Amino acid sequence: TAPGPRSYTTLRDEAVKLFNSLQQLESERDPVPLMQGVLQTCLDLPPLVDEIYCQLVKQTTEPPAPGGQGDLHYWQLLTCMSCTFLPSPPVLRFLRFHLDRTESRFPASEMAKYACFIREALGKTKGRECVPSLEEILVLMQRQEMICTVHCPGAPACSVAISSHTTAEEVARELVSRLGLSQSPNLFALYEQSRRREQPVGSATLLADVLTRFE
Repeated sequence: TAPGPRSYTTLRDEAVKLFNSLQQLESERDPVPLMQGVLQTCLDLPPLVDEIYCQLVKQTTEPPAPGGQGDLHYWQLLTCMSCTFLPSPPVLRFLRFHLDRTESRFPASEMAKYACFIREALGKTKGRECVPSLEEILVLMQRQEMICTVHCPGAPACSVAISSHTTAEEVARELVSRLGLSQSPNLFALYEQSRRREQPVGSATLLADVLTRFE
């Protein structure tokens, strides 16, 4: 299930808890729930976003085993952070320097590939309503896209590849083109349907947020 409402203590205490979670992440066999928990805390407590970015940069600088499982877990969480939150300008500059340095020191490595992915994500991220779903975290860990199934009236369901930054308008535009409706005078939109209601999805809404709500 998606993370529900949480109760928090002071920012200082929560920062300590997050630091402990990061330490645990290094040896975690299934890091996905832990990653989602860190992301949820950052969403609920925005002042901690910069703190986590700085901690992750520290953990991925001069690691004991570059490219090892523990090191890659940190890079994977950094990837998820970059698709969810923008750090403050000073931290963003610090992060970009770290990404450049990693690509220079470890060319063609997994760390360099994550660094490249993160840099591109930071250029697109504008903030999220929801933290990434468990499925989204899994695909981000592989630097891949999600497959979203859209049911179209009078046509077969369509599978669309989306990223953490894909909007409902972009998907609707792609489907209109696929279905040969580009010359139609009608307006098209995506709808979100649950057992209780059906509602249009705002054109600027991120599809990844919609999928998290479904999860």
